[in-house]
Amino acid sequence: MILEPSIDNLLNKIDSKYAIVITSAKRARELHEEQNYMLDNHRSPKYVGQALEEIMDDKLTVEDYK
Repeated sequence: MILEPSIDNLLNKIDSKYAIVITSAKRARELHEEQNYMLDNHRSPKYVGQALEEIMDDKLTVEDYK
């Protein structure tokens, strides 16, 4: 279960839970295939958690994956 970043904090960055899920899933797949990290340090060992961290750090937006 992902505790950080919280869904409330993520909703401040992207206004739809659906958009958060789609964006983070697409980014997680990209991380798995290409290993192109936007952050120097990820706290999460899982790709979805890393994608959510990138959203929180304003490195990833919905527009990146439309």
